[in-house]
This record gives sequence, structure tokens and C-alpha cells, in this order.
Amino acid sequence: MAKTQSVRASLDKQPHEVASMFDGVARRYDLTNTVISAGQDRYWRWMTRRAITPRPGEQILDLAAGTGVSTVELGKSGAWCVAADFSQGMLAAGQFRDVPMVAGDAMALPFADNSFDAVTISFGLRNVADIDLAMREMLRVTKPGGRLVICEFSTPVIPVLKTVYMEYLMKALPRVARTVSSNPDAYVYLAESIRAWPNQRQLGRRVADAGWAGVKWRNLTGGVVALHRGYKLGS
Repeated sequence: MAKTQSVRASLDKQPHEVASMFDGVARRYDLTNTVISAGQDRYWRWMTRRAITPRPGEQILDLAAGTGVSTVELGKSGAWCVAADFSQGMLAAGQFRDVPMVAGDAMALPFADNSFDAVTISFGLRNVADIDLAMREMLRVTKPGGRLVICEFSTPVIPVLKTVYMEYLMKALPRVARTVSSNPDAYVYLAESIRAWPNQRQLGRRVADAGWAGVKWRNLTGGVVALHRGYKLGS
């Protein structure tokens, strides 16, 4: 069996590098996420669904959906949910899931204006080269009055947790990834990208500057993850 080539994106997040990196982790992506989060990934998906409150008959865009595990969670509500991702490898790895899947770039979404009742992106905005453009694209495809939920790694708010968490990110996480991931170097990028990411307040300002109204956030797991919410003005 040929050895999987190790691919690691840089922090300038060139789209072809990021897509190739995720293609490389696709085969064991869901398992790796569960292991490195100590099972918290399931809780974060559940809380994201609660935050977006999808309702039967609504149309929901799950952006950067990877293998579609988050889309399945959203679909439990009875809403019609579509998974979109720019990694062909991730979409292929999730083809066994009974959800519609579309290849698409967050910075140029392949959807018409005012298409969705809600848009959500989990652990994907951090990997986009121009997050402000992506948030404006999400606004464009959302119906007036529609909702946005961003689930993303953030800054722990408890000092001792922050110290332990950063130690885990930079030292333990890459070691854990080497035991379960098909592309462990990608998790070195993961640690670096989390450390360089805006804190809750900084990201909230950027969400509002992109045109979203009523922006609020909620910390999960002591701020290891934050949910940012907003809505599109209009009726």
C-alpha cells in the first residue's frame, strides 16, 4: 500500500493548499476529531444545531461541512440541509451519508442570492483565506431575516484552562494526531491556526462589519469553542 503524502497548509491559507490538506485527512477525519476533542465534537455539533434552531421546511446551508456529519445533525430537525465543502476528498469520504453535497468555495458560493433560511459553518471559517469575504458571501445567500451560526475554536476564558489548552495544542495534539490521522502534519497547522485566530470579541466585530446584525456569542467548553450568531436585516 502506498504511503499517504503528508500535506500541511501554511497560515496564508492558499485555497489549493488547504483543500489538498483536507483531502489528505479525509479518510480518518471524523475519528481523529473525536479523539483529539475527547468526544466534545458531538456536544459542539448538538449545540450548533440548538443555536441555529432549524425548523421543518427550512433550507439550511452547512458550509465547510467536510464529510457531512454536521449536516446529518442539522437534518434531525426536519429541515432540508445541504453540505458544501471545497475539499473533494472530504465530500467523497462522506458520500455514504444521506445528505445532498455540493463542491463550493466559501469565498464564491455557488448559490443564488437569498437562497437559505440559515447558514452555518463549523471549524471552517478559520481555514478560509479571506474570512471577511466569506462572511459577506454567507450574507448574500441568506434570506432577509435569516440566521448565521459560526462554530469555531476560540480563546479559553479561564486562565488555567487557557494555559493547559495551549500546551495541549502545541505539544500533545500533534502527537495524538500521529496515532490516528491519515495526515498528522495537518494537525500541526490546526494548532498554529487556532493560536493565530481572533478571540471572541474580535471575531464578533468582524462578523458585524461583514453586515450581520445582532451579533452575539456563547462560549462552549470554557471558551475552547465559541458560537457566534447573527441575522440578516430585512423582511
